[in-house]
Amino acid sequence: MTTSSEKTDLLAAFAEQRALLLITVRGLTDAQAARCTTVSELTLGGIVKHLARGEEAWTHVMTKGDGELPDGMLDMGQYRMAEGDTLPALLKRYARAARATEEAVAALVDLDVSVPLPRTPWSPPEPEYWSVRRILLHLIRETAQHAGHADIIREALDGASTTAQR
Repeated sequence: MTTSSEKTDLLAAFAEQRALLLITVRGLTDAQAARCTTVSELTLGGIVKHLARGEEAWTHVMTKGDGELPDGMLDMGQYRMAEGDTLPALLKRYARAARATEEAVAALVDLDVSVPLPRTPWSPPEPEYWSVRRILLHLIRETAQHAGHADIIREALDGASTTAQR
């Protein structure tokens, strides 16, 4: 059985990674958030959009437990700011997704609950199951990885870095 301190610790680690990412996009215009500054097509706004969508999708997976592919989970457009996207709107969506994830995890009795993963083109032939703990750890890792990407993109944009802005 999951201890409340384990949930608290994991959610705190996740919140810290989100906070680091948010430092990286602090003070940007929509045009800056949409700008590619490296050889990668990733943008700061695209990273925020992707992480929001990822939390929405994985929260659906862990709360529904039905193995169904959440709408938009494989949409490649989630990595880019589309025409009409604004950084403030993407940040609000990210905050809503974060709250929903935290509420879903807090409501669970046990992080050992196992849920079926949605079928994707790269899935093995047999159904796969992950514990909610593993999903949460995956989200933390994904956020940390993209926070690092964001830091490099921001430094290439205007020289700012998360470390200097803390």
